[in-house]
Amino acid sequence: MRSLPRIIAVIIAVILVLFAALAPADAWARVVRYAVIIGNNEGAADEGTLRYAERDATRVADTLRDLGGFHEENTVVLLGKGTAAVQRVLIAMNARVRSASSSADQAVLLVYYSGHADADALHLGDERLELGQLRELVRGSSADFRMLMLDSCRSGTLTRVKGARPTESFDVALDERLEGEGLVFLTSSSANEDAQESDELRGSFFTHHFISGLIGAADVDGDGAITLAEAYRYAYEHTVRASSRTLQGTQHPTFEFDLRGQGGITLTQVGEVANGRARLSFPEGRTYLVFAGGPDGAVVSEVGVRDVARTVNVRAGRYFVRARARDHLLEGTITVGSGGTRRVDDRALTRVEYARLARKGGTERRRAQGPTLAYQLRTPLWRRGGLCQGVRVGHTLEARRLGLTSSMGFCRADFSADRVSVQADHYDLDLALTRSFDLPIVSVGVGLGGGASLLRQTFETAGIAPPRNTLAGHGTALLSLRWDLPRGFFVLSGVAAQVLIFAQQRGNEADARTTAVPVAQLRLGLGKWF
Repeated sequence: MRSLPRIIAVIIAVILVLFAALAPADAWARVVRYAVIIGNNEGAADEGTLRYAERDATRVADTLRDLGGFHEENTVVLLGKGTAAVQRVLIAMNARVRSASSSADQAVLLVYYSGHADADALHLGDERLELGQLRELVRGSSADFRMLMLDSCRSGTLTRVKGARPTESFDVALDERLEGEGLVFLTSSSANEDAQESDELRGSFFTHHFISGLIGAADVDGDGAITLAEAYRYAYEHTVRASSRTLQGTQHPTFEFDLRGQGGITLTQVGEVANGRARLSFPEGRTYLVFAGGPDGAVVSEVGVRDVARTVNVRAGRYFVRARARDHLLEGTITVGSGGTRRVDDRALTRVEYARLARKGGTERRRAQGPTLAYQLRTPLWRRGGLCQGVRVGHTLEARRLGLTSSMGFCRADFSADRVSVQADHYDLDLALTRSFDLPIVSVGVGLGGGASLLRQTFETAGIAPPRNTLAGHGTALLSLRWDLPRGFFVLSGVAAQVLIFAQQRGNEADARTTAVPVAQLRLGLGKWF
């Protein structure tokens, strides 16, 4: 019986060996992730400087480090570097992957570029890196999965080499395991298209939507893992939709893939909230933009009106949220603490009409226009005259910085002088250039303009006193206040200081002299933006 413990030990050892032999290899494998992120705002001498390419690269790197398991020591970010530096880093990264990998490890290499390019090469300042060479540097890596992503003009040439084409989805079944080998090329535009930047998004369309997908907006199945297929499909659909409204026209991302076995990869994990991060959840029915800190901060994410996934994983902190409705925006500032989930409540946001934001460049609408109708009260033109009361109709065209206001007014004053009853009518046409300043509650407008007036006087007297018509020119200075109401309406109040210049008759027509009379107008009315 002394051998019984020894026999039991042998049996247990055999069971463990068999279990290890039958277990899937990837259950024991460690996936190590490497990234080379390149951004360059400068291109050839005849190309304009980009505004957001380097910023896009930084955002991609931050997202991969925070949510994708790309550790700091394995992620290299190159901003504004030339061809030699990019080649050197890619070669060094390939050598590191080759030397660091072991039978128990599987490696992922992701290379991203944002900047100028043409159909043949990347433009790194005044230097060129041939697409063919870049492609082979990525293809030649010993990493089990290699991905090259280009956000640049005409980058679709990279995928066209093997006959890839614009497509409506990236319908490749990818799971969370990494088996065999995989190679994927993604581009932000087809071979004959320009990749486009957006001042509102402060980045390129494609990278903006790709990152939004990575932090949660692409999680259609709700499993908390964003696969390459989900992220690309989300970026494609939203890039096509957003770029279709631009002057340059629709931009079509492209792909090429070569996956062997069950090659698949999860790019980010958004289901778990790590230390220093939080989750934002949005109601259905609207598109939401999330800005870091305030309305002038960087755009962190976008959740579209049609998106199934309504939760994004962000760094804990303060954010400005803007929601789009048909004829207005909802805006507000929220704070999310580390480890928590914050649901955005539309009732806590402030309603702002599009017309007001058009002057600030806060929406895609660069102009707003609409009519006004107001009561006006004008001070007397003559020493013993009365107050002139009437109406004023106008139309205002507002751009981002300046506006143009045209208006037509009428007022009437009745008074008596020297046994004569006088009815004085004042008709005027006015055109003014205005500048608006938006305050939390009201918008303040100032303007300068001028126009022409017709002064008509009719008399009731015992004798004969025919009507008197006088033409006048005038200059105008305006100060107005506007309060926004729902559905594009607003309340308007203001004062106008005018100087009328006309020939004033003392008795007969020969006895006249040119005079300048200052008057003030008070205006109160309603308007509607369209």
